[in-house]
Amino acid sequence: MAGRADANVRVLSARGWYLATAPIDLRCGADRLLLLVQTLSGDRHTGGAYVFRNRSGTRIKVLLADATGVWLCTRRLHRGRFVWPLPGDALCTVSAQQFNWLCAGVDWQRLSAVKPFAVML
Repeated sequence: MAGRADANVRVLSARGWYLATAPIDLRCGADRLLLLVQTLSGDRHTGGAYVFRNRSGTRIKVLLADATGVWLCTRRLHRGRFVWPLPGDALCTVSAQQFNWLCAGVDWQRLSAVKPFAVML
């Protein structure tokens, strides 16, 4: 059991979150996505999580590879689409918090920290 818990923690604490801006065919498995990651970033085992979406934006796959193995997870929203960056660079870096908002179906690109309002008396 301890090995499983440790593995789950590593998935949640990826070194970085990278969105592939171009849509892909999500029938791809882990091996093909690893090749795509290598093409996009030049490295297969960075410990970063790579996120891919289908053309319609209704599903995503998250790939996390390290020296010991590969995690491949799928997410589908019940309604709506995932908010995705416009194609430009092949990869878009996001924070773990932005990734969590993305998975919840929230427009994470519009969220930003606002300075607290100070009342002057």
